[in-house]
Order: sequence, then structure tokens, then C-alpha cells
Amino acid sequence: MRVESTTTLLEDLVEKAGGSAVIDGGFATQLERHGAAINNPLWSALCLIKDPDLIKRVHLEYLEAGADVLITSSYQATLPGFASQGLSIEEGEFLLKKSVKLAVEARDKFWDAVKSNPVHRYNRALVAASIGSYGAYLADGSEYSGLYGPDVNLEKLKDFHRHRLQVLVEAGPDLLAFETIPNKLEAKAFVELLEEENINIPSWICFSTVDGENAPSGESFQECLEMINKSNKVNAVGINCAPPHFIESLICKFKKLTEKLIIVYPNSGEVWDCRAKRWLPSTCFADDKFEMSATRWHELGASLIGGCCRTTPSTIRAISKVLKERE
Repeated sequence: MRVESTTTLLEDLVEKAGGSAVIDGGFATQLERHGAAINNPLWSALCLIKDPDLIKRVHLEYLEAGADVLITSSYQATLPGFASQGLSIEEGEFLLKKSVKLAVEARDKFWDAVKSNPVHRYNRALVAASIGSYGAYLADGSEYSGLYGPDVNLEKLKDFHRHRLQVLVEAGPDLLAFETIPNKLEAKAFVELLEEENINIPSWICFSTVDGENAPSGESFQECLEMINKSNKVNAVGINCAPPHFIESLICKFKKLTEKLIIVYPNSGEVWDCRAKRWLPSTCFADDKFEMSATRWHELGASLIGGCCRTTPSTIRAISKVLKERE
């Protein structure tokens, strides 16, 4: 597969944004706020089938809030997952491409509306195609444990992800976002796939963490990043969907372990019960806390900052406001 792209696209955006670009926030969270019922193994990707207009609406809400990067609705969208819903391979491929198309259409519509305004403070957003972990497809919470079982090896993970990655690349995103990765093995699978498929679209790999110190598998981030650092196909590394109170120390840790851009988009701090499929009542970061923290995260070295589960356009507006005031 031959893909032509600018490998400095992500770095260019960060520079235009004054050193720290803003990623969007919780996608499924916002879909549910609008009434979408997505308690399904496809999660937010169910709306690719049921309500694509709502997906575009949510993208527009995050752009209006100040997001510099839109992440597509494909996190839990896989060809086996679509097949389990009775769809053919061709229909699954169409929906994967649609996830990118909807984000691009929203970005272009928004940019066409604001670019002629001489006082606007927006950047032309980039679209990142989301590739969730194998655990996200299993929908059993294993993206937060990294325990895929003895039968899951490197080749199985590459076989699982390869076709989806090919289809998403063909759809023409600006970036690739490998999200909520729980172990070194899966990160290695993505690095090798980028090489084997000769993909030159800028990408990031984000890990999850449950203890604030290591990957969910128990492997150290030093182990994980040593392998990623050898690849020129990965432009940024970081953490997503972890509690925000872990982020400050993890930025400091990553800053010592890599020269790549550092990206953080934590959840609200609430706890997901993967058995009951619900969020448990718990202390969470309010928008004003994200606003204060975003400044600190940027000062410590984060180049891309946003939100994950249970954050909203209001959260991203607060982050964008404080970071753009620094420009």
C-alpha cells in the first residue's frame, strides 16, 4: 500500500497552536447526552449504522468548543464486530470509511464557516482515525488489563488489526490514533503494521494505565517506549482514558523516556464497571479543574491535550480557552 502524506502534519499543527494542540473529548458521552442508546459491543460505532447525522453533530460541537483534532467514531468499529451485527465485510468496510468521511465533512463545513472571519481563533482541525485495542473489540474491559490470554500473540494481533487499518488509511484521514493500548505486545503489533504497510500518515500510540505507573499489563512504560522510540512511523506517544490525577507524573515520566510529542487525554476520573457496563459514582474532575490542569500539563511538556470518556464539549472549551490564551 502506497500512502503519500506529510509526516510533519502533526508537528505543524502543534506549532500553529502555540505549542499545545487541543484534542476533542468523550465521543460516546456526547452521543448519549443527545439520547443515543449505544449499550452494544459496537459502542459509539453503532451510530455509524443508526444515526450518522448525530456523529457529525457531535464532531461540530467539539470543533465549536475549540478542538484542533477530531477523533473518528471508529474506536470500537471492527470488521468482526460489524459481522457480529449481521453485516457483510463490504458493509463493514463502508462504515469504517464513513467514520472518516463524517469527521472530514464536519471539519470542512466548520472551517468554511469560520475561515473568512478575521478575528476567529480556530485552527483548521486534523482528523485522526481511531484504532482501538483488541480489548476494545472484545468489549470485556481487557483494554484496562492487557490480559488477552495465551492464544493471542503478535501475529494474531497484526492479523486482527491489518485490514481495518488498511481500510481506514484508504479513507484519507490526516492522522492515525492507536488508543487505549494495554500492553507492549499490541503496541509492537501497530509499529510493525505501520512498517509492513508502508504507512506514512502521522500517528500516535496512547496507552491506558490503572496504577498511574505502568501499562495495565504491568509492563513498564520504559519497556513500551524503548520499542516505539525506534520507529519513525510514530510521531507521538501518551496516555488516554486514565484518571486525570495520574497525568502530571506520567508526563514527567514520558518526558524522560522519549523525544516524541507527548499526548494526554484522560477521562473524567469516574470509574467504569466493565461487568455492569456502567459508570460508578466517584469523584471526578470538573471543567474548571481540567482548565487549571491543562496549563500545568502543557508546562510539563504535553503537546496535545484533550479529554476521553465522560468529558464533554464544555471540558474541551475550558481546555482550549486556557491554552489559546497562552499563544
